[in-house]
Amino acid sequence: MQNTNYAKYIAIMQKIADVQNASSLLNWDQETYMPPKGAAFRAQQLSTLAGIAHELATSTELGVLLTELSKDDSLAEKEKRNIKKSLKNYNDNKKYTTEFVQDLSKTISEAFQAWQKAKETNDFSLYAPKLEKLVELKRKECELLGYTGHPYDAMLDQYEPGAKTVDLEKLFADVRSQLVAFVKQIAAKPQNNDAFMFGFYDKDKQWDVGIDLLKQMGYDFDAGRQDISSHPFTTNFSCQDVRVTTRINQNDLNEMIWSCIHEGGHALYEQGLLPSEYGLPSGEYISLGIHESQSRLWENNVGRSLNYWKANFKTLQKAFPENLEKISVEDFYKAMNIVKPSLIRTSADELTYHFHVLIRFEIEKALIEGKIQVNELPAYWNSKYKEYLGIDVPSDKQGVLQDIHWSHGSFGYFPTYSLGSFYAAQFFAQAKKEIPNLENQLEQGNMLNLLSWLREKVHKHGKYYTAEELCVEITGEKLNFNYFMEYAKVKYKWLYQL
Repeated sequence: MQNTNYAKYIAIMQKIADVQNASSLLNWDQETYMPPKGAAFRAQQLSTLAGIAHELATSTELGVLLTELSKDDSLAEKEKRNIKKSLKNYNDNKKYTTEFVQDLSKTISEAFQAWQKAKETNDFSLYAPKLEKLVELKRKECELLGYTGHPYDAMLDQYEPGAKTVDLEKLFADVRSQLVAFVKQIAAKPQNNDAFMFGFYDKDKQWDVGIDLLKQMGYDFDAGRQDISSHPFTTNFSCQDVRVTTRINQNDLNEMIWSCIHEGGHALYEQGLLPSEYGLPSGEYISLGIHESQSRLWENNVGRSLNYWKANFKTLQKAFPENLEKISVEDFYKAMNIVKPSLIRTSADELTYHFHVLIRFEIEKALIEGKIQVNELPAYWNSKYKEYLGIDVPSDKQGVLQDIHWSHGSFGYFPTYSLGSFYAAQFFAQAKKEIPNLENQLEQGNMLNLLSWLREKVHKHGKYYTAEELCVEITGEKLNFNYFMEYAKVKYKWLYQL
């Protein structure tokens, strides 16, 4: 028989989840189908729901209940971990006033709308005032939450619990010392051809291919759907309603393929959480680094492999014979793994991608510290791209306005992208050890044993483990950048004949 207090806790947590998921649905609509005139009231609606969720999450009733349950030794281990994580969240939430939460929500909604207009018109000045207010609120949030090292730690903890600025600085030092030199070796070699990726590819045919790739991965369309958005994303309202969006460019086949597989990886994680744990930490993803590990594992370790395309290239050739009938699968494999500096993070190759993340990490840290101001961002951004990637940024649309994240208030998010790639390499190395003939299975188009492995090793646990604990549980050691470098060296030495 379930503990009475624990049953009350579940009821409150599920009520909070209901309100938050209603808000998520409005956000999804805002980015997909909402008519332009709906924007003003949508900001108000999201602000109201954020206030309601905050009031529920900081209620005296919940605080008393969590305190009592934290002392209850009769609870099972998973229940104890749920209470511990919920109590931490409760104490963090209590640091916010309802007024601050509503102000932040309204500012984020306004900033998102301003970002959209600024990007459409290539005019940063339309976005700057809203972003400036948002940065001020984020600095205030750091002080509200508190920190022991760097103020940016308070931002990181929201996306990668326990992560510290000082540890990320060490990790990115490894990126500089190992990855930069390796990319320079590649740059010295003749470049592979990818011109055929940029012919005309019909939008509807691309859409159909993307749906097929998602189905092959195991994405459940009875528990989700795909739509179009300017910036591909995944959202969920429960593990049985997980939605993805894609972006299709009729003159660039890359955008559809990688957004479908990437977002599909995110969605598989959400669909793999247990419905019985809805609203509880045990029914939520561990961290954004682990979430990103799932999308990167599917996108890079699987989707950018030769084995994967031996299973799928004929489907592409059939859909686009005029572009691909004379192209071999090996040529296609080389084309999808071109390594060269580029302007846009989301379309960057899997090696230089981490320079894009490093730039954003340094900018965010400087913004939170107050070392740079919002009006200085375009020039600062452009100088960083010149420094790390050796390229000139021709416009703000292709530079500082390219990402949606700051308009969502998501400071501290970007480093999780690199963490995810590094976790993915380590997890995939372990999967190859534990799943017999995994690469041959992928070559036959069989993705289900890999999905089952991920369900068992990652998805079903929710927040039972921390990211570090999960990595040790799966691989026997903490996150180790060497797995990513070994994967990169084996792959790209063949691709570029190093």
